[in-house]
Amino acid sequence: MHDRKPDVATTPQSASAATLQNETANAPRRQLSVWHAMSICVGMVIGAGIFKTSPIVAQNLDSASMLYLAWIIGGVLSFIGALCFAEISAGFPDAGGDYYFLKRAYGQRVGFLFAWSRFAIIHTGSMALLAFVCADYVNQVIALGPIGSGVFAALVIASLTFLNLRGVHIGLGTQVALVALVCLGLALVVVAGLSLVASGAAQPPTTVTRTAVDWGTAYVFVFLAYGGWSDASTLSSEMKDERRGIVWALIGGLAIVALLYVSANWAFVRGLGLEGLAKSDAPAADLMRVAFGTVGEWVIVVIVAITAISVMNAVLITGARTTYAAARDTPALAARLGQWDFDRGIPRTSFIAMGIVAITLVVFGTATRGGFSTMVDYLSPVYWAFLSLSAFSVIVLRKRFPTAPRPYLVPLFPWLPLAFSLTCLYLLYSSLAYVKLGAIVGVVVLLLGFVLLFLLERKRA
Repeated sequence: MHDRKPDVATTPQSASAATLQNETANAPRRQLSVWHAMSICVGMVIGAGIFKTSPIVAQNLDSASMLYLAWIIGGVLSFIGALCFAEISAGFPDAGGDYYFLKRAYGQRVGFLFAWSRFAIIHTGSMALLAFVCADYVNQVIALGPIGSGVFAALVIASLTFLNLRGVHIGLGTQVALVALVCLGLALVVVAGLSLVASGAAQPPTTVTRTAVDWGTAYVFVFLAYGGWSDASTLSSEMKDERRGIVWALIGGLAIVALLYVSANWAFVRGLGLEGLAKSDAPAADLMRVAFGTVGEWVIVVIVAITAISVMNAVLITGARTTYAAARDTPALAARLGQWDFDRGIPRTSFIAMGIVAITLVVFGTATRGGFSTMVDYLSPVYWAFLSLSAFSVIVLRKRFPTAPRPYLVPLFPWLPLAFSLTCLYLLYSSLAYVKLGAIVGVVVLLLGFVLLFLLERKRA
């Protein structure tokens, strides 16, 4: 055994490296397969988005070819983002995902504000949004009423929270099954389009007259449908394959999503026509009714509800890990939210806290009578602001930690990270131009994070 040398002064670079080593020493067990993480990535993306946003995208474009191009470009740019996140997820694995990247790149304060935004705005707002989608589709076949829809949405969130509290294996196993059903539902949509083409009843792809083509608004909704894939990076510290596991999970999951989205939009256009798609409140249900009658409509309503539950489950799994990671690094919160249940493999108290906040937002959405649209307004600007910082952190982390092991390197560095950062900033601008009251509330809640940060720092001093 070698004698330990006396402590000597260290450089900021070596001190930072030591901090990285110490922070990852207590990481959760590596127990997840690529398929588990990929299913969460797919589940985070494929949800209400494709069923609710396609008509709005069609309303802002004037041809089927433009519609397909918008979804293809959205997939390509999201894929570039996935390449960026693959590098930082593999090189800096941690249960906090984006939170950990932002903290290492920009400091503890930015990391804390991001974790607060995920906890109080983005993740919990997404859960409430999807709970409303689930309730609204169920309301199409079972009269729940406006208050009943809110109660149903809250019960869905409470049930998923209880399910995941039983342990990570049950939660993730459920996620795999739900994602399989979601993919089956989108496959049925494509089959409906193919059957109409084969029978000669398909609508021809047409060009319609618009007073103005609005790519900005179209892309807000395209990327809303693609949004969520980055959250799978929170599982990087639990991957069995620590070198390439999270890379394959992100890239493979997004490739599946892009293929399904483009195919589904082709089916919508061939079954309903471009103008019919633009006017439809529920294009998947309308298409299935045209192709297969009332039975087909019922099937897709059930699948849309399952889709919403699938994404909510994935948001809860990953969001609780971000909350756990931030609380772990904040002494005043560590005893309450920064505890990991090693017996069940979950951040138990973080699950409970997220469930409570999401149910509170359901009450807020029900009270405003906005439901889904209120939650979109609430979370969009904050989401794109922090995602732009996460994308640029690829460059910052290369500068700050040049010798850190990186099993995967994003190609065409730094141009791809810069391109995705600019994309996020454009979507931030577009979302602010679109949203109204909900955005103001979201910004106010983010400002409350600044107040909380000030109080915690004052208490620490």
